[in-house]
Amino acid sequence: LDRAAMVKEKMGAILGVAKGSAEEPKFIIMEYHGGPKNQPPIVLVGKGVTFDSGGINLKPSQAMSDMHMDMSGAAAVLCATAAAAAQRLPINVIALVPAAENMPSGSGYRPGDILASRSGITIEVVDTDAEGRILLADALDYAKQYKPQLVVDVATLTGAATVALGLRTAALFSNKQDVADELFALGERSGDRVWQLPMHEEYEQEIKGTTGDIANVGKVRYGGAIHGALFLKRFVGTMPWAHLDIAPTLTAAEGQFLAKGASGTSVRLLVRMLEERSGKVIRNKE
Repeated sequence: LDRAAMVKEKMGAILGVAKGSAEEPKFIIMEYHGGPKNQPPIVLVGKGVTFDSGGINLKPSQAMSDMHMDMSGAAAVLCATAAAAAQRLPINVIALVPAAENMPSGSGYRPGDILASRSGITIEVVDTDAEGRILLADALDYAKQYKPQLVVDVATLTGAATVALGLRTAALFSNKQDVADELFALGERSGDRVWQLPMHEEYEQEIKGTTGDIANVGKVRYGGAIHGALFLKRFVGTMPWAHLDIAPTLTAAEGQFLAKGASGTSVRLLVRMLEERSGKVIRNKE
């Protein structure tokens, strides 16, 4: 979908983030239909920030050099869907990618702005550098039309997840404990390790908006990964859902013997999940 189509879809959250860039935003929909027509699909949603300067809340220079990789969540869901197709898994998969650049300019969105999301929920912008969750809000709402068996979003969402977990384990959140248990076990087997963090309702007060329905960052500086997950949960509704904050494992860590740069984090986990859910396990569980 191009800008005009997103306007028609009332994707005010994505369009708000994209306002500051000369690059046009896109909403990418990738479908693989390998299962029965009546089989509810798995929807994979990936954060596609092609470059994140922080916007008006500009990042410090030392934090910006890796921000061409802020679309790693998008890359992961596209690659996992392509892998399902390549292996002809008997399952239906939809990948959704809100793709935009977050740049500072005279037309950029500002702290204090209120964005009307596709769902009708209004987003109070407190920090323009918390843009990924804003993009995902419209994508998660769009996912509802597929009536999915499961939605998994993948995003380099917060530095707070890295503070909590270091560089070798991604943060996992879910509104269904059986889904969280499934992804944890698959992470251990695939090598893309994840660790569940809480989403207790007491935290919700910390992202309640003052002039909008929900604020894009918390009122306190602690628990940022939880605030991000709870923000996303607001747009999920009743869909079974999991959120992978892959900021900790974005790049290769010492001793992993990987090339410098993006690690491809979560692709193995997503592919293993699709294999298991399709009933066609390609690799040995060992």
